[in-house]
Amino acid sequence: SDPAPRRVREHAARHLPDHMVPAAFVTLDALPLTPNGKLDRAALPAPEYRGDTASGRPRTPEERALCALFSEILGVAEVGADDEFFDLGGHSFLAARLVGRIRDEMGGDLPVRAVFDAPSPAALARLLTGE
Repeated sequence: SDPAPRRVREHAARHLPDHMVPAAFVTLDALPLTPNGKLDRAALPAPEYRGDTASGRPRTPEERALCALFSEILGVAEVGADDEFFDLGGHSFLAARLVGRIRDEMGGDLPVRAVFDAPSPAALARLLTGE
């Protein structure tokens, strides 16, 4: 069974500096090798970032707007209310873009740190509405 990306990320974060923790993880049965037995980097699959619709449909207009912004910024087709920004491939530069778009589209003035502290659309919506 595939390990949960969140658990793998948490494990990596305990052992690596923040900037070295991967944004995506791909589970492989075996590493692709060249005929010489070396890693065939060209044959490695690209990570797929996708939201988990089981993570919840947006429940409020703020969550709906934030799901749309996450989707746009991250290039992910669908984002659930409880999907986490960094699990979907987000990083600090994209977090800054997201905060700028939240300010422009929703009038919310959040620091970039808010995305780290409340990384899902539902959690950010609670910060924006004060709930």
